[in-house]
Amino acid sequence: MRSLIDIHNFSVEELDSLIAVAKDIMESPDKYAEMCKGRKLATLFFEPSTRTRLSFEAAMLELGGSVIGFSEASSSSAAKGESVADTAKIITSYADIMVMRHPREGAPLVASQNAGIPVINAGDGGHAHPTQTLADLLTISVEQGRLSNMTVGFCGDLKYGRTVHSLIAALARYKGIRLVLISPPELKIPSYVKYEIIDKYGMEYREVTSLEEALPLLDVLYMTRIQRERFADPNEYERLKDCYVLTEDKMTLLKTTGSVLHPLPRVNEISVKVDKDPRAAYFRQALYGKYMRMALILKLLDEAKDKNDTRRIRADAGLGLVCNNPSCITRCEQELENLFTVTDAEAGIARCVFCEAKQYFKKTI
Repeated sequence: MRSLIDIHNFSVEELDSLIAVAKDIMESPDKYAEMCKGRKLATLFFEPSTRTRLSFEAAMLELGGSVIGFSEASSSSAAKGESVADTAKIITSYADIMVMRHPREGAPLVASQNAGIPVINAGDGGHAHPTQTLADLLTISVEQGRLSNMTVGFCGDLKYGRTVHSLIAALARYKGIRLVLISPPELKIPSYVKYEIIDKYGMEYREVTSLEEALPLLDVLYMTRIQRERFADPNEYERLKDCYVLTEDKMTLLKTTGSVLHPLPRVNEISVKVDKDPRAAYFRQALYGKYMRMALILKLLDEAKDKNDTRRIRADAGLGLVCNNPSCITRCEQELENLFTVTDAEAGIARCVFCEAKQYFKKTI
């Protein structure tokens, strides 16, 4: 069964096709108003959400379908200890497609392994948020008129920001993308993102600590909030939370054709006075997300008709590893096998299939 767990599940051609369908929905919404009539979307949100949950619900309703589900773990059987796998099996009986947000990294993947319907990852811990990336791609495509040959700046929390990592992974497959990575040293982009994505695709990039230095170079500025929930040390969060604030004065440094994106919610990293600037695209970005999710629902429901889909999770046998990430779903899910893929055989590096945490293994001669 085809699902969307990570942005790499879709090829560039599929991403471009989704963008084209989303744009067509924007232009001709009436054509799509009954396409999901009689179909049900289940929203399984074990973590709080405003934009993602409501945009999925709005997307399904505007396609003529209906929505069931819950918006917090305490109102589900998870509060009684039910596993993700069992929840997915149950929901299969009630809906045609499901969307899951979960604090455990890898939970949507476990759901997809056990469900008989498509599963969409709406965010799993600090791991991935592929539908936000789809919204980002559509926003850039509409606002800039292209998805290639541009300079994109990422500012703020580049260490824990799952939206940043996912968007870089998506943009890496387009030509001529240059990156400017703006962060304090404590929140720099992780080395594995550089090694396994940026370097792998030969992307040109530079790391700076000054937003003002970067702004004149950018076609797109992707702002992020410093995420309190990702910090183990609250003192570190307090020290870093206001390190970047985009103001009206700083906007004068950005190209007149530039665009400012933000996955939201905003705290105080963008002044509200910037909202009236036509280059401020973040609220339009939220709207674009609804159209992209409409296109995604249509794609997955259409592909679900193919009962012979043979795509499987790739894992390397015989490594004998146990994931050391305390947020990984393998740490709590009942009898869930630890699975790893080798990402660097020479260095003896593997990554957990569920959360992508790095683990070293002993090389055999």
